Amino acid sequence: MTGQIFISLLNPAIGLLFAAAFFLLWFQRRERYIAYAAAAYVATAFAFLVQDVAPALPMELQRLPANAGFLLTGLFFAAAIVGRYGLPIPWRAMTVTTAVSLAAFLWFLLGRPSIEGRIYTISLGAGIIALMVVRALWPLAKPHLIDRLLFWVAALSAANLIVRPLVILSLTGGFANYEGFQQSIYWTTVQFSQAIVSVLAAISLMVAIAIDLIAELRQQAESDPLSGLLNRRGFEAAATAALRRCGGENPSVALLIADLDRFKQVNDVHGHAVGDAIIAAFGAVVRHSAPPAMVAGRIGGEEFALLLPGDGIETARRVAEAVRTGLAPACAGRIPPALTPTASFGLATGAPGKGLSQLMREADQALYEAKRAGRDRVRAFASALPLSAAG
Repeated sequence: MTGQIFISLLNPAIGLLFAAAFFLLWFQRRERYIAYAAAAYVATAFAFLVQDVAPALPMELQRLPANAGFLLTGLFFAAAIVGRYGLPIPWRAMTVTTAVSLAAFLWFLLGRPSIEGRIYTISLGAGIIALMVVRALWPLAKPHLIDRLLFWVAALSAANLIVRPLVILSLTGGFANYEGFQQSIYWTTVQFSQAIVSVLAAISLMVAIAIDLIAELRQQAESDPLSGLLNRRGFEAAATAALRRCGGENPSVALLIADLDRFKQVNDVHGHAVGDAIIAAFGAVVRHSAPPAMVAGRIGGEEFALLLPGDGIETARRVAEAVRTGLAPACAGRIPPALTPTASFGLATGAPGKGLSQLMREADQALYEAKRAGRDRVRAFASALPLSAAG
């Protein structure tokens, strides 16, 4: 008897433990999908407690909330996994599946009593909900091991819910009453397989949450919140990786360095709020003008760097001119009307053996030439110019 009570309390204990863990994570992250995971484990703990521990009601009606809890477990956990990827959660389809399963369950409970019928209706309903997760995740790219693991956890859950009842009941036969059902091999497999799937699903989702948190912290560490671009550390890391990918004997890459003209004077005369508005506008223009592969960062107070992998000097010049001419219109309404912000640009292009530091030195030298020529203009490092232009 003691052993049976221990087995009966195994899944409720697991459910409550993981529910508490997910609630704690939710208090820290405030992501809705984490709250769904917590709700799923509350539902599974409730379902197993009612099924195995709660006193019997007339006509075995305690089975209805227990099995509703099993379905809600699948529903909320499906919402947690799908929600983690920012996909539309199929609430309507899951709700209809749950309602149909419960209606069929009631029929096999009160209309035409059949324990096997009740098993099949609930297992099939929960399995269909798990298949909705498989269908949602199937077309997604799965760059990390944890993404593939979450997909296979959903697939394993669907197989466990749909295939296992068919196989075991076909081998062991039906049940005359609930006493035989709860002492059966079938119910033992439910308790242990559900415990294994619950632990695997919870650990997988917690690892996914940790990966998301690490990625968010890395993004915060490498981003400049004012401009919306990378900071110097983030730019150098991303630009170095981009240069490595487009390396070779004839690398095609261009680097732009931009500097906001007379920026210290703007801050001194108009205040730092105006300077911040110009920086934010510059970042917005860069993002709007950026080719998809461009790496852009704010590498100093008023200095920016833009790397264009796979592009040459002409593309770099077009991007520089688009940003240069777009800066003042982007600042309209955000700074004093009498103030017209400008920026100067220096360009450099890649060559075999030329690294990021050399590119930046050459672009910086070209930027100095643009400043010396009167500011608000674009200049290219001499070796970056075509022979016709250099002559």
